Amino acid sequence: MSTDTGTVTTPEAAPLPADGGSGTPPRRGILTPFNVIAGLIILLGAWLTWQRFTGGLGAISHLSNNQPWGVWIGFDLLTGVALAAGGYTTAAAVYLFGQKQYHAAVRPAVLTGFLGYALVVFALLYDVGRPLRLPYPFVISPGVTSVMFEVGACVALYLTVLFLEFSPAPLEWLGWTRLRNFMIKLTIPLTIFGVVLSTLHQSSLGAMFLITPAKLHPLWYSNYLPVFFFVSSIAAGMAMVIFEGTLSHSIFRRQVDPAHEEEHHAVIFGFAKATSLVLMGYFGIKVVGVAVSNNWHLLGTRYGLWFLLEMLGFVALPAFLFGVGVREKKLGLIRFTALLTVLGIVLNRLNVAIICFNYRLPAAQRYVPSWKEIGLSVFIVTVGLVAFRFIVTRMPILHDDPAYKDAH
Repeated sequence: MSTDTGTVTTPEAAPLPADGGSGTPPRRGILTPFNVIAGLIILLGAWLTWQRFTGGLGAISHLSNNQPWGVWIGFDLLTGVALAAGGYTTAAAVYLFGQKQYHAAVRPAVLTGFLGYALVVFALLYDVGRPLRLPYPFVISPGVTSVMFEVGACVALYLTVLFLEFSPAPLEWLGWTRLRNFMIKLTIPLTIFGVVLSTLHQSSLGAMFLITPAKLHPLWYSNYLPVFFFVSSIAAGMAMVIFEGTLSHSIFRRQVDPAHEEEHHAVIFGFAKATSLVLMGYFGIKVVGVAVSNNWHLLGTRYGLWFLLEMLGFVALPAFLFGVGVREKKLGLIRFTALLTVLGIVLNRLNVAIICFNYRLPAAQRYVPSWKEIGLSVFIVTVGLVAFRFIVTRMPILHDDPAYKDAH
């Protein structure tokens, strides 16, 4: 295991969970700090939900004709989809590229991806003016020439794929062996389909902003926006796998069996190395974007300094730190860098959708999210955390089900 300084010596297998790795949740009191805080946030979210669906968007948001997309799109959608990319990156690495040493990360990554995309759809119910018409583009008036139609179709299909990829875990929990074995046989085709869909909609989220050259600041606007979004989603997904895995192995340690604990180190170092390379590539194509647009002179402006902070502090620096962490075998440094990378993706998506959008408007007319909009976003994230906790403490996510040990 790691030392106090975060430097790895020789990995040792974690002790077998007291429940034998069955996934049975340990008995705890109801009034735990997590339950109390989550319960209060959910109560607040229920009140805000009532206000939203009885009073309309104007009752809780600062959205307007100038800014129809706010924090629910910038954070809940754009950031949520990027951070949920660990599902397709991990599944592709293990099942398509044969990196079996990362097997332990597949189910947690797919679960995170599934919950992430489910929460994106959940958040859209608040953002769309008439949420009951959310399926209209598919069943009433398909807008097949719209990039938003492509995004919606791919997200809906990929959410279905993630559900099917995740299904073996609850099927093992329920003891439905025959159906579980059938779903396992679909792993490879589902993984391929998921990678194709992810490539399409991750890039299309960037393509949506190609229609805003007069609104989005030139340092963030580029014809390469689809490429930027896709490449950065790969880095975001792998960083999220490291970050989520670190928290899961700490908080849900009783659920982790020795095999998964030992493989966890391989996941961290392997994904850290890959993330470093992807971030280097991302930094390079961002520089190319500035060069092609010939926007070098804007780097000395106020927005230019903000752009440099994003690129140097949350792209170049993590790429370097990941490399140092892998070379020196420093787990603590890698885990910190994963968090830094996740924050960098959040910053980038908020820059594109909110902070650097409508930059020409006077400050008084600029969009600032209301506390109720932020409160609903916190509520949605909390629902995801509660769902993740419920599933991990009951189903074989961080351990192999003993009944299917030889089948994994």
